[in-house]
Amino acid sequence: MTKKRVFSGIQPSGRLHIGNYVGAMRNMIALQDDYFCIYGIVDYHAMTVHFNPQEIESSILDCAIDYLAAGIDPEKSVLMVQSAVSEHTELAWILNTITPISWLLRVPTFKEKREQNPDYVNMGLLDYPVLMAADIVLYKAAVVPVGDDQLPHLELTREIVRRFNTLFGQVFPEPKAQLGEVRRILGLDGVNKMSKSLDNCIYLDDSKEEIWKKLSTAVTDVRRKRRTDPGNPEDCNIFTMHKAFSKKEDIDYCSRECQAAGIGCLDCKKILLENMYYELEPLQKKQSDLRNNRQYVLETLGDGKRKAKEIAAQTMDEVYTKLGIKTYHQ
Repeated sequence: MTKKRVFSGIQPSGRLHIGNYVGAMRNMIALQDDYFCIYGIVDYHAMTVHFNPQEIESSILDCAIDYLAAGIDPEKSVLMVQSAVSEHTELAWILNTITPISWLLRVPTFKEKREQNPDYVNMGLLDYPVLMAADIVLYKAAVVPVGDDQLPHLELTREIVRRFNTLFGQVFPEPKAQLGEVRRILGLDGVNKMSKSLDNCIYLDDSKEEIWKKLSTAVTDVRRKRRTDPGNPEDCNIFTMHKAFSKKEDIDYCSRECQAAGIGCLDCKKILLENMYYELEPLQKKQSDLRNNRQYVLETLGDGKRKAKEIAAQTMDEVYTKLGIKTYHQ
C-alpha cells in the first residue's frame, strides 16, 4: 500500500528555536515511519522580509543541519530546498490566477507582518499563502504538520484546492493539519509567539547557561506577585514549556506545588531547565557533528532535490493536462 504524503517547511531565517521544534519539528519526525514525508527549507518565503544575500546560503545549510540533528532521516524522508525545485513557483503562479485577493487580505499573518514591517509591505508578503499552498499541493500532501498559528494558511490552501479542482478537474487532495500535543509555546515575554524578530526565543543550540539566563527572567503567571502567593499553572507560559519538555512526575509536582505556593517560580524554572537541556544536549551534539561534515549535508540536499523534482514533474504534467497546455510541454 502506497504511503500518504506529508509536506512541511521551515524558513531559513536564522537559528531555529524551541517553538519551531515543539510546534512542528517533533511532529514531522514522528510522521516519518507512517508517511512519505517531504520537508522543505522554504527560502523563497524568507525573502518576503528584509534578508542578507550574503548570509542566506549559510542559513539554509544551518537549517538543514537543525532538521537532521532533530531527527529527520534522509533514508525515510526527502529533505530539499524550495528554490532548487522551480515547480514550486510555477505552480504558485497558476494558483495565483484563481485566488481572489480578498482571500489573501483576510489572512492574519499578513496583517501582523504589515504592522511589524510597515516600511516593507511587498507583494510576496501578501502572496505568501499561495506559495505555501503550492508547496503543499505540488507533492499532493494529505497531511501537513503545523503549529496552530499556521491553521489559517492551511484552510486557505484547502479553499484554493477546491476551486482548482472545480474549475479544471480533480488533481489535488485537500490536506489536513496535524497538530502536536503542545500546539504553541509563547515567547519569553509570555505574550507574543516565540519569534526571532522579537528576540524572545530559546534556540536549539543555546548552551545550558544561555538557556538559564533566558528562563530566569522569563514572564510567569503575572497574577502571582510573591513567592508565597498560590499560582495558576495553566496561565503560565513556563508551565506550557514544562508540558513540552518535562517528565510527567515533574509536571505534576510543579502544578501541585505552584498552586499551593510550595515552590517559587525560580524553583519551577530550574526543574524546567534540567528537563529541557536533557532533550537538547544530544541534539546539540549532532549539530556539532554535522557542522563538521558539510559535504554530507550538501549531498543530502542534492539527493532531496532530485527526488522532489521527480514528484513535482509528475504533478505538473497533470496540471498542464487540466489547463490544456500539455502539448507545449512534451
